[in-house]
Amino acid sequence: MIRDDLTDALRAALAALEVSPMPDAVMLERPAKREHGDWSSNVALASAKAAGWKNPRELATAIAGWLSDPAHLPPHVASVEVAGPGFVNFRLHDTWLHAVLSAVVAGGVEHYARHDVGGGQKVNVEFVSANPTGPLHAGHGRWAAYGDALCRVLERTGYQPHREFYLNDRGVQMQLFAESLAARARGEEPPEGGYQGEYITEWAAEMPDGADPLEWGYERVKLDVRETLERMGVHFDTWFSERSLIESGAMDDTLRELRARGAAYDADGAVWLRTTDYGDDKDRVLVKSDGEPTYLLPDIAYHRSKFARGFPLVIDVWGADHHGYVARMKMAIQALGHDPADLEVILGQLVSLVKGGEPVRLSKRAGDIVTLSDVIDEVGPDAARLTFLLQSIDTRQTIDLDVVASESMENPVHYVRYAHARIKSIERVAEERGVARRDLGAVDLARLTHERELDVLRSLSELPDVVLDARRDRGPHKVTTWVRELAGRFHGFYHDCYVMGEGVDDDLTQARLWLVEAARVGLAIGLDLLGVEAPERM
Repeated sequence: MIRDDLTDALRAALAALEVSPMPDAVMLERPAKREHGDWSSNVALASAKAAGWKNPRELATAIAGWLSDPAHLPPHVASVEVAGPGFVNFRLHDTWLHAVLSAVVAGGVEHYARHDVGGGQKVNVEFVSANPTGPLHAGHGRWAAYGDALCRVLERTGYQPHREFYLNDRGVQMQLFAESLAARARGEEPPEGGYQGEYITEWAAEMPDGADPLEWGYERVKLDVRETLERMGVHFDTWFSERSLIESGAMDDTLRELRARGAAYDADGAVWLRTTDYGDDKDRVLVKSDGEPTYLLPDIAYHRSKFARGFPLVIDVWGADHHGYVARMKMAIQALGHDPADLEVILGQLVSLVKGGEPVRLSKRAGDIVTLSDVIDEVGPDAARLTFLLQSIDTRQTIDLDVVASESMENPVHYVRYAHARIKSIERVAEERGVARRDLGAVDLARLTHERELDVLRSLSELPDVVLDARRDRGPHKVTTWVRELAGRFHGFYHDCYVMGEGVDDDLTQARLWLVEAARVGLAIGLDLLGVEAPERM
């Protein structure tokens, strides 16, 4: 790829100019403004002082001069220029984008923009993990879409992600849930602090006579949650029960290990974790004086089990209200002998829903709950997923259900999916007219010179970097942003550049058919990373 060619050329220039020490890395980026060229490097700014040059611009001028010699000029480079205090800018011939097209179709959906930076490392990704006391509400959809898309990005960059859902299936909330079911089954109001949602009444009517409300209700919740997530295309490898930590003795084993490591001690009738050893303002209670564990001990035991199951990296997706808990959990795993960096916690912000111009409340306990299943019924699973992935998960999101359900070009979901449908329509028209693509090697890609064509190829050239950035930043929304840009550029191409018909000769048709195929590959990769179907028709 062009980045490698330019990096090698810059290193060769530094060596020829006897720059020492050589930089550890040569950085290249696409300038924000096209008038500054196609690629830019700050290598002179990063190297000049240590190498004893008068100033970075002087070194940049020497680099540009060496590279501009026809004997040293990298492939596809039209000119090398110096800008500002010492940036080295490259202007490229369109042929570099034609090479991108060839790389996209050669790699195809399976291989283009695929990386192996993960080296096969196993990663446990826990997300959603809603309390099993009712259906998932619409806000949980954001966590579901995010966690699954993150796993898809990790898979494409060489990791082995394991999707996990944690069931907090013990404690006061479970008891209140069971008591609420039992009360409704008797025709009574739920107890104080219980659950008032309409689903409680509906499920109580389903519950067989003599059934244990706790166990029957628990199984009913798990079924509902699993079916809803599967409708969104989200499947979990493990559904981990908090109860199992007690039944298996894992919680007791965890406490014993903490004691053995000197990280837990007894005081005032309780058992404490020495979090002050790791910078906390006070130690934290693990077991209360009445013998009941706090929420902290089962959480530590649960994370201990993740590492014990062979996951060197653990990623948790939590709500923003857990902000103060992150440092405590990192301290806890450090007390167990792990590097705190082996636990990553991603904090997601809440979702607000709007319908008919009015806000919609989300609460399992209130009677006006909007379930995730309701949202899927209204807008479809693909629209729901893509909408949840429009923004970074660490920002608050407001979703207008009326907009998401609309089939207008103002709807970003429709806009993106319609681009793929247009690609398939071009393929169908070509087939109807008997126009078949020739082998790529027999097609003159130099015919692709229109700015709309080149813009599509520029977007495709960025996808490998976008996938890496999404992995590094744990930000699948970066893929969404890229998909929207590619869709927009393809719509522009579709509007301004006829693929077939009067005024378009056969050679140009062939080149454009391959451009359409490259766009199809790119969109298919991007949509798959987001877990969204690439539609044939709309």
